[in-house]
Amino acid sequence: MGKNQCNKKVTPEKAYEVWSNGTWTYFVLKKYQSPENEAKNPYARWYCMTTSPITPNGEYGDAYVSTVKTGTQLIPNPLVQTSGEQDETTAERSS
Repeated sequence: MGKNQCNKKVTPEKAYEVWSNGTWTYFVLKKYQSPENEAKNPYARWYCMTTSPITPNGEYGDAYVSTVKTGTQLIPNPLVQTSGEQDETTAERSS
């Protein structure tokens, strides 16, 4: 049986996964079960920050894994800087 590598709660910027359909976006901040146990549990849930047209600034709470994965795709985290610009911590290390 595999170990749950995602059982520690993180911030949206460090989300374990991000799933989106273009309108709804789920930032997975904690997984309660290992992937093996999730696969056997139709009621498996993740702690997420979810953005939607109704909650553009995001709302925190549990979501069923089946709901998150239905009609969405795994995407790169839009809150993570990828443009090559230096953030504050990178700039401090290079100086």
